[in-house]
Amino acid sequence: MRVFAFLIAALTFFASVIAVDIQKSVIITYPQETPDSVLDQAKKAIVEGGGIITHEYNLIKGFAAKCGDKVLDTVSGWGKQYNALVEEDEIVTSL
Repeated sequence: MRVFAFLIAALTFFASVIAVDIQKSVIITYPQETPDSVLDQAKKAIVEGGGIITHEYNLIKGFAAKCGDKVLDTVSGWGKQYNALVEEDEIVTSL
């Protein structure tokens, strides 16, 4: 019976590890006429979802963040009305 209880505990642990959302670095930008409240709502959702805001831009309306796919899907959905651009943060090189 103890082996069975240990097996159940181990499977529960591994299931919770697998369920963790993998975080990726993204840049989210909005057109200049987008209300600041939309950006604030997006940043709040990312932080509440376990992500972090890594940079806030001054020249363009947007920010960089590290967050999971689930939160990113939510923020992307909100941004469709304002034509938000969500792109993965990558290193850019010239040829």
